[in-house]
Amino acid sequence: MKPQAIIFDMDGTLIDNNPYHIMAWQEFYRGLGRELTMEHYKKNMNGKVNREIFEDIFSRKLTTEELADYIDQKESLYRKLYEPHIAPISGLMDLLQSISAENIPMAVATSGLPVNIQFAFDRLSMRHYFEVVVDSTYITRGKPNPEIYLKAAELVKADPAKCVAFEDAIAGIKAAKGAGMRVVALSTTHAREDLGEADLIINDYRDITLAQIKLLLN
Repeated sequence: MKPQAIIFDMDGTLIDNNPYHIMAWQEFYRGLGRELTMEHYKKNMNGKVNREIFEDIFSRKLTTEELADYIDQKESLYRKLYEPHIAPISGLMDLLQSISAENIPMAVATSGLPVNIQFAFDRLSMRHYFEVVVDSTYITRGKPNPEIYLKAAELVKADPAKCVAFEDAIAGIKAAKGAGMRVVALSTTHAREDLGEADLIINDYRDITLAQIKLLLN
């Protein structure tokens, strides 16, 4: 069955940037005199919106001004670290072209900030493939809540049950499944054994074709 839409997460899914986000978070934590473990990052941070993360870090509600300042500190670190290395995940551009050739709508559903999304699109020629980009400003609840995927499907006028989502994070997989979508997981961020809720697991986009995506909806 031809999907009504294909929806992509961004970090770790369109670009393999999570190592640079982690390095930025670790540097931010060091500035607080603390250490960030990978276990804590994967369990408590990956896929969540910044307000949730920072309020967990500081164990309290933050003012709008405090939150904006902390976000700017961390995201500036990330962009500085990642800029020399930015690239699409292997095979992505060929897959986007094949999906576009069949006129299947595509969207991005990312917990990322608009400034980081624009940072990536300014350096990679892929923005034109996506009808909509749903970012953290569109939602009130981050992944694993399905809100962001439901919003993306709504904006491209697609039935979520007839959509396929691409994700790399456990929280993201739960969000897309909670929206009723089929999910393809990339093993860029988590080990394959941690991605068992997905319908299909790939290393990168060289491992999948549009024909295989269609089969997920049969």
